[in-house]
Amino acid sequence: MQNRSGLYLGLMSGTSLDAIDVALCERNENGFVQVAGTAIDLDPKLRQQLLNICNEKHSSLHQIGEVDHLFAAACAQAVNHLLSQEGINPSTVTAVGSHGQTIYHSPDTEIAFTQQIGDANVIAAQTQIPCVADFRRMDMAYGGQGAPLVPAFHQALFAEHEQQRVILNIGGIANISVLNGTEHAFGYDTGPGNMLMDAWINLHHQQIYDKDAWFAKSGQINQTLLNQLLADPYFTLPAPKSTGREKFNLTWLTERIADQNYPAQDVQRTLLEFTAITIAEQIKQQSQACDVYVCGGGALNPLLMLRLNALLVGHQVQTTEALAINPMYVEAVAFAWLAEQRILERKVPLKAVTGATRDTILGCVYLP
Repeated sequence: MQNRSGLYLGLMSGTSLDAIDVALCERNENGFVQVAGTAIDLDPKLRQQLLNICNEKHSSLHQIGEVDHLFAAACAQAVNHLLSQEGINPSTVTAVGSHGQTIYHSPDTEIAFTQQIGDANVIAAQTQIPCVADFRRMDMAYGGQGAPLVPAFHQALFAEHEQQRVILNIGGIANISVLNGTEHAFGYDTGPGNMLMDAWINLHHQQIYDKDAWFAKSGQINQTLLNQLLADPYFTLPAPKSTGREKFNLTWLTERIADQNYPAQDVQRTLLEFTAITIAEQIKQQSQACDVYVCGGGALNPLLMLRLNALLVGHQVQTTEALAINPMYVEAVAFAWLAEQRILERKVPLKAVTGATRDTILGCVYLP
């Protein structure tokens, strides 16, 4: 396929299921840069349908098929909204890169697989732009974890040849990319990011997330519960490794609380500390004192950022604003970049991250 221009769009809706992020990016003399972005809140009914599929694991094919279409239509609407807002003709955009919504990720079972929904045919038809999707499964076909994918993007855009850097993404799940100059990036999922905190506040206050950590700030750390959470075997597994809602979910949490009558605010504060410790321990294992750049929704949690700074002595923790990318759009920009790599038929260097036997071209192209 011929590249019609330097414009690409990236779509991302992560495990937090709070919004569809859209980033408009351009390949120009300054590199691959974001030129516009928007975040469209998910319709509450659609969000609940997605949560039901992710959490219940027993949805009908009819339910999955409907939500596959509805979520794709919401993605297309978000793309069209941004293009209209920016006065961009769809014909000038080379491709949309769509992550889709993960409904099940199972890299370590006997038959490894991952499943995202958000029909790319619908996105291509309703935007009239080629859509690149299904980025994870080719990596898994070569024995990889299929996640995380963003370290290759972090390496391409953020690597500093004279310095080590860590890029920390705190979405529903947290992952790190360790950048060592011109070497291929190394990274993996450290464990829960916002997912458990979001689930707990939603259970008790019907809020999607703990804005400014007000709920966590009202509680105290419960050391007994914290020790139980930290004892999960995932945290001692060697890389490559990846995880998701299939493992770290409200059921996983309530099993560890059991019938203990812990104050809800103390559980929230403990979950924040749990997230901070599991992230910080992995960063300290994998890097020397260096700059840590944070993106994702966790970058906006002031108490979480405060704890990361305190736990990562010798590291300087700041958001990716310092690298000229809004921390809320880094993953959307990553999927715009991945779309570009697919259109240009470039292999994505991820085998050091995912454990795949080879680097390969990722994604399938759907033409309008």
